[in-house]
Amino acid sequence: ALVGAAVRHPDGRRTIAALVVDRTGEVRVGYDKQQLWGDERELFTPGDRGATLLVDDWRLGLGICYDGCFPEHGRAAALDGAHAYLCPSGYLAGSEHRRDLYYAARALDNTMFVVFANAVGGVDPWRFNGGAAIYDPEGRALARGADDGTAVLVATLDPAVLAATRAAHSMLVDRLSDQGGARLSMPG
Repeated sequence: ALVGAAVRHPDGRRTIAALVVDRTGEVRVGYDKQQLWGDERELFTPGDRGATLLVDDWRLGLGICYDGCFPEHGRAAALDGAHAYLCPSGYLAGSEHRRDLYYAARALDNTMFVVFANAVGGVDPWRFNGGAAIYDPEGRALARGADDGTAVLVATLDPAVLAATRAAHSMLVDRLSDQGGARLSMPG
């Protein structure tokens, strides 16, 4: 199980973390959020590395909320061999269009499943918009929760679908190691 929590580390750092509860019940920090949003920077230290969780034969890249807004974060998980990207979040009411775009895009960009959980309810200005979803490797929703109320979403993450998608859409293999960044000077 993954559980989101604020964590104080033995060295005094405070992070926004994904805690991993393994089959024996042991709890450990699996990942510290790297991309801090807004006022989070005043309270927390960003994580300094990504994380991939191995469960049976599945490699699960971990992200938290704002991490998923960065294409590079999902791509780093995919390049580390992730079959799926797990990203619990806290999107506020009014941001549904971004919530629905980011995680479908991370699935499509990286030909991997994406499991997106979101907080729901609350009082303005901290009212969260739900809409949890599970996306297939082409960015299509396999399951979606409502924007209000709680739900448990269930979907099959089929390794054959993952393999077929990656065979048909080879962006991860075809990716150039050095794209862009060169300046072109044009005569005036």
